[in-house]
Amino acid sequence: MTDTSARKTEMKTAMGKGGTSALMAGVAGFGLGMMVSAGRKAAAQAATFAAGDWFEGLKAEHQVARGLLEKLAATREEDMAKRAALVFELQHAMGKHQVQEEYVVYCVVAAHGQADVAESLNADHFEVKQGLYELEMIGKEKRPGFLEKVAAIRTAFESHVREEEDEVFPALQVMLTDAEKTALTNRMNREGFKVA
Repeated sequence: MTDTSARKTEMKTAMGKGGTSALMAGVAGFGLGMMVSAGRKAAAQAATFAAGDWFEGLKAEHQVARGLLEKLAATREEDMAKRAALVFELQHAMGKHQVQEEYVVYCVVAAHGQADVAESLNADHFEVKQGLYELEMIGKEKRPGFLEKVAAIRTAFESHVREEEDEVFPALQVMLTDAEKTALTNRMNREGFKVA
């Protein structure tokens, strides 16, 4: 009997009939979990993907973040659970968005001779990430200053978005061929799907 055959025989004996059923149920559960995860990821990336263009997709994501910031700004001190849920949702949306920009779009910006612009945009992202972290800590520790921090994040976010949507991205869009735009859109959606 080969080594592999001996191990299979040992496993069958150790598991018995009930063990085989449990193993199959585990495999089925894992497969179902993977399908649910893929479905959740697809849903999270759907609006960006449906835009059909990298620039339009990013603008749609900016709108989602803007909406979440508006909801946070409308909360009250007693809305602790709502604030925590909105901060988590904003962190997730911004994290996915930032991955797409940092891993794909800013690299293309740099490759088209604007490395300094890409570096500046990356620095803006760090400022927003730091603000979101501080916002989460203020909420958890029940310290004052929550709405002031939301306002500061909104200001930094809007300044960053205006630079992207009014200057950097339109200039990049003009530089790209149709094939490059398609490749950028596809790559950006792939990165977004990974972290959705």
